[in-house]
Amino acid sequence: MVFIGMDHGTTGISFCIMSDEGDVVDVFKIGREESKKGLVSAADELKKRLDLGDVKLMAVTYAMGDGFAQIMPTSKVENRGILSINGAGKVTGGGTSVFSELEELDIPSIMIPGLHKDSTSLDEMFRAAYSHQASPEKVSISYNALKETGWRNFIVADISSNSVNILIENGRIKGAMDACLGAMGVVHGPLDLEMIRDIDENRASANDCFSHAGAIKIAGIDGKVANMKDQLLENYREGDEKAKLAIDTLIMTVAMEIAGLAVVCKNDIDGIVLTGSIGSMKEPFDFEDEINRYFKNSYDMMVISSESGAIGAAQIAMDVYNGEKEILGIEVNI
Repeated sequence: MVFIGMDHGTTGISFCIMSDEGDVVDVFKIGREESKKGLVSAADELKKRLDLGDVKLMAVTYAMGDGFAQIMPTSKVENRGILSINGAGKVTGGGTSVFSELEELDIPSIMIPGLHKDSTSLDEMFRAAYSHQASPEKVSISYNALKETGWRNFIVADISSNSVNILIENGRIKGAMDACLGAMGVVHGPLDLEMIRDIDENRASANDCFSHAGAIKIAGIDGKVANMKDQLLENYREGDEKAKLAIDTLIMTVAMEIAGLAVVCKNDIDGIVLTGSIGSMKEPFDFEDEINRYFKNSYDMMVISSESGAIGAAQIAMDVYNGEKEILGIEVNI
């Protein structure tokens, strides 16, 4: 028997197939644009790799996950677990088509919620401060980080198209900082005063601003989300000064956010876990080395797979199937 984890990411939808012994059998990714255009089928890709009858449980992450707060069977989650698709970054429809395909397969599945103001598992001050803190794949990333490190008090830095940092305290998610609040990612970032003025004066929508507030803003890059990271890195390799400033600024904002979360942890931090396409990067720059310039080796650091979202979702599926009643403080209700 096998378990499947799905990571609904910004540039694509990733899947992890895991054996009942917890071994990763395969990880693959479907581009959003390709899925929307019908060039690739999630169902077909899964059928190529396994007998669907062997799937005991699949754990799904989708969009913001702000419409529910417990891990639940997909069939019991209303409106695919979201309140609205507006203001959540560029919408391509690729993730929606994949979700529809998976529903038709009728595989036993559960959905992982996002972290938001109605998440009773979180510290009440985080819930009071921020309506939304992280989308569901950040939960599965954090679970994979917990499994990989064995740490109980740590910060997960997931740095890719957006940057979200999550604080785990005593093995429970205490809170997180969403991409529109603090640290820059490659594409998404915080809305500053200039952007707020642009929104108020109808020069841009909030969604447009959010989707151009990351490192690409500094580097002067625009285009398809799936291509922006590659363009930024190509410019960086070629010695472009704006690209270097963009990367350096991204790293600085991530360091500030991590430091802020460390301050509010009631316990000593065991370490920092780095993941995501940028957070796990070694070339053309080593993200771990670069961010450690700010922390001066004061924390242990561990880099985990950039596919930790899909891997962690598969681990959640396996543990829920085997009777786990709580994941990082989030109640399992099946």
